[in-house]
This record gives sequence, structure tokens and C-alpha cells, in this order.
Amino acid sequence: MSGRLAVIGLGPGPEAQLTGAARAALEAASDLFGYGPYLARVVLGPGQVAHPSDNREEIGRAGAALALAASGRRVAMVSGGDPGVFAMAAAVCEAVETGPEAWRRLEIEVVPGVTAMLAVAARCGAPLGHDFCALSLSDNLKPWATVEARLRAAAAAGFALALYNPASRARPWQLARAFDVLREVLPPETVVVFGRAALRPDERIAVTRLGRADAGMADMATCVLVGSAETRVVARPGLPPLVYSPRSAT
Repeated sequence: MSGRLAVIGLGPGPEAQLTGAARAALEAASDLFGYGPYLARVVLGPGQVAHPSDNREEIGRAGAALALAASGRRVAMVSGGDPGVFAMAAAVCEAVETGPEAWRRLEIEVVPGVTAMLAVAARCGAPLGHDFCALSLSDNLKPWATVEARLRAAAAAGFALALYNPASRARPWQLARAFDVLREVLPPETVVVFGRAALRPDERIAVTRLGRADAGMADMATCVLVGSAETRVVARPGLPPLVYSPRSAT
């Protein structure tokens, strides 16, 4: 039996948000790798083996999965959300590029999932309904000066923004600084959505304005959406507001 590696997006959390293709790829695997909390979301079938690891071990995790696949096993690498959005697909590609020739000969499939920004957007309307970009506020793999430069450029260009990795115990200050940077470019009425654990039982969605946005409302389970200057809020009596970015731009 020839080995293969499937890099699978588990979506935002609920079973209903797992795609049929992802479910089939999980069931076909002999071994499953992933960050421990994500891997714990998967119910193992008979004979399947889990290989959990810590959050900052992406390249080591990718190498271990590729090595096992090269030995003939059918391996799954799981990510929360979509594996290609600040997740394991890029780490697998990086490991293949720098690893042994045998890894380049493996069958590798990336199975998409619903990423956090799409889950949060769906819960409040269509804040990403026009041009947008996604940025990670983590400076683990890039300088903070690069983060600030990209924030300014994207906001000045009129993009709505999806901010991943907004805060952690090791980085409690970065979202507040990001808001300060955005306030240099965007008006205080700009819409901001805090989406924590979107589509999960502990979901919390809050809509505010950039001038009042409080970084303390976010943690690592939060995706923050910042509208463009054209993003609107539609009030609805007795119902949550609809947030959307118009399909046309001036």
C-alpha cells in the first residue's frame, strides 16, 4: 500500500460544519496528527492512532506525518478551520520543500474547511461581502513592524480586514496596538466585529465601532473583523443587526 497524506480542515468546531470530503478523509486515515485540542475533536475509528503535539511544533509535526506517510501509512493532518489559512498546509509544503526526496513523491491532498473569518462573517451578515484581506497579528514568524505596515496598507486601500491570532497570554498588547494603527487611517465609526467561538455553543458575537473597540474583548479563540469605511450596520427591531460591506465601491 502506498502512503499518502491528507491535510484536513475541521471547520469552526461543530460536526455539522465538517465537510463530507473532510469526513471521508478522516475515516480513510490510519494515523492522525494535529495540535492536541484540534485532534481531540476527532472521534477515532477502530485501529486509528492519534499523534497529538503542541501548538508551536508545526514543522516537527509535519515532518513526522510525512515520514510516516512515506513508510506506507495513510496519514491525516488536522487543522481547525481551513488548513490553508494560517494553518498546517503551509507547514507541510515547507517541510516537503526542505525534506528528503521521498516526501516529494507522496500523494498529498489538502481538504478545505470553513475558516474562522467566514464563520464569524456568516453569523453577522456579510462584512466580507466586498474586497477584503486576512492578517495574522502574531509576530512569531514575522516582525511586528511588518504587521503594522500591512495593517496601514490594507486599511488605506479600502479592504475590510479579518484579524487572526489577535491575543494570547504571551502577546496581550498587540490587538490594542493594531487598533491604534487602524485609527490612524480609518474613521472612528468603522465597524468592528468580535467573533469568539463562532458556531460553537460558547459563541459570542459583538458589534462595535473602531473608536470604542476594546482589545480586552478578544482572546485566541476570537477572530476580529474590521470593516472598510463603507461597511454598514442595518438595525433590525428585536433582532441582531446585519453587518455588510456593499458589493460596489466608490
